[in-house]
Amino acid sequence: MSLKTKTISGVVWSFSHQFSVQVITLIIQLFLARLLAPADFGLIAMIQIFIAIGKTLMDSGMTSSLIRNQENSQKDYSTVFFMNVVMSILIYITICLCAPLISSFYEEPILIPLIRIFTVTFILQSLASIQVTKLTKELNFKMQLYIQLPSTIIGGIVGLLMGYYGYGVWSIVWMNIVAKSFFLIQIWYKSNWKPDLVFDYTCFKKHFNFGYKLTLSGLITNIYLNVYRIIIGKMFSTTQLGFYNQADNLRMFPVSNITATLQKVTYPMFSIVQNEDERLKNIFLKITALVFYVVCPTMVILTLIAEPLFITLLTSKWLESVPYFQILALSSVVYPLSIYNLNIILVKGRTDLHLKMEVLKKVLSLLFLFLIIPFGIWGVILAQAISMFIHFFVNAFYCGKLINFPLHNQLLSLSKIILVNLIIAVAMYYLTFIMDGFVNASNIKKILTMSISYLAAYLIISKIWDFKELDDLVGLIKRVLKIDNNNNL
Repeated sequence: MSLKTKTISGVVWSFSHQFSVQVITLIIQLFLARLLAPADFGLIAMIQIFIAIGKTLMDSGMTSSLIRNQENSQKDYSTVFFMNVVMSILIYITICLCAPLISSFYEEPILIPLIRIFTVTFILQSLASIQVTKLTKELNFKMQLYIQLPSTIIGGIVGLLMGYYGYGVWSIVWMNIVAKSFFLIQIWYKSNWKPDLVFDYTCFKKHFNFGYKLTLSGLITNIYLNVYRIIIGKMFSTTQLGFYNQADNLRMFPVSNITATLQKVTYPMFSIVQNEDERLKNIFLKITALVFYVVCPTMVILTLIAEPLFITLLTSKWLESVPYFQILALSSVVYPLSIYNLNIILVKGRTDLHLKMEVLKKVLSLLFLFLIIPFGIWGVILAQAISMFIHFFVNAFYCGKLINFPLHNQLLSLSKIILVNLIIAVAMYYLTFIMDGFVNASNIKKILTMSISYLAAYLIISKIWDFKELDDLVGLIKRVLKIDNNNNL
C-alpha cells in the first residue's frame, strides 16, 4: 500500500475514531451539564492541572520516540512499557500525598477524595500506552475505534445514571474510571502485543534522551494552560470556573478533534519523509491549508450562533459561558496550524528547539496575562485568546526555518481563506439585525439559518474564487468513499 493510500485510509479510520467517540462524549457531557451544577464542573477543572501533569510525567515523551523511530524491537516496547507503569504508580502516590495541600489551596475539602480516586486513571492509562502506540504507528485506527467506542458508551451510561440519581461531581469521576478500565481490558484482549519481562538500559536511554525534552515542554505547556483555571478557581467562585471550563471545553471540541484526527496520521507520515525537505514542505502546506479551510468557517459559525446554541444544548443556566466561548473560539482557528508546525520540529528530532520554544511562548503569554489580569476574569479570557496567536507565530517562525517555509509565506498561503471568512462573518452579523422576525425566531431556526447561509456563501465564493482547498477537500472525500467502498466489497 502506497504512503498516499495508507494515509487516506488512516485519515478515514482516525476521523471515524475521533469523531464518533468525541460526539458520543459531547452528547454525554451535554446531558451531564443539564443534570449537574456548574460548580461540579468547576471542581473537576480545579484538578485538571494535576491530571495533565501526571499524564505528561508518566509517559516521559517515550511513546512519541517509539512512533518516530523507524524500527523498534520487543525490547524497546517492553522497556518503555515498564517505565510508564512504574512512573504512573509513583506519580499517583505523590499526588495522593499532595491532595490535602491542593484542597487547602482552593478551600474545597471534597478535592481530597476526588483527587485520590480520579488519579487512578494514571495507572490504567499506563497499562494500555504501548498497545495504543503500536496501533498508532501502524496507522491502525480501525481497531482503536472498535475498542474506544464501547468503552466510552459504557462509561457514559455509568456517568449519566449516577448524575440522574444525584451523585454530582462523582458522576464525572466514575465515568472516566469505568471507561478507561473497560478500554484497558479490551486492548489487552484484542491486541497482539504483550510485554516481555525485560528492561534494557540502552533502549531506555535512547527513548528517554528523545523524550525528556518533550516531557519538560509538556509540563511547561500543561502548567501554563491550567494557570487560567488556577487563577479563576482561586480568585473567583467554583461556579465561575465551571462557566469558564465549559466554554473552554466546547470551543476546543471541533478544532481539537479535526486536529487530533490528522495529528495521529500526520506525525507518523511526516516521520516517514522526515529527510525529504521539499516533499515534507509540500505535504505540510497542503494539510495546513485544507485544515484551515475547514476549521476557520467552523469556528466563526460557532461564534455567531453561540447564544442560541448554548440555550438549546445546555439550557439558559449556562448563558454566562457564551461570551467566554465566543472570544476563545475565534482564537482557536490557529490551533491546528500551531500543532502541525510543532510536528515538523519533532520529526526533525529537534526536541531541544521544542523546549526552547515552549519556554519562549509561555514567558510571552504569561507577560500578557499579568499585564491585563487587573481587568478581572475578562483579562484572563483575553490573555488566553492572545496566547493562541503567540503560540502560532513562534511555532511557525521556527518551523519555517527548518523546511524553508517562512512565517510570512504561511500567512500569505492562508490569506484568501481569512479574507473570505471575515467578509462573510461581518455580513452575517449585520444581516441578523436587518432581517425581520429573526430576533424573535426560535433558537433552532437561528442556528440553522445562520449556519446554512454562512456555508452556502462560503462554498459559492470558494467556487467563484477558485479555491484549490475546495478541490482538495472534494478529492479527499471521493478517495475516502472509494476506499470505503473497496473495503466493503
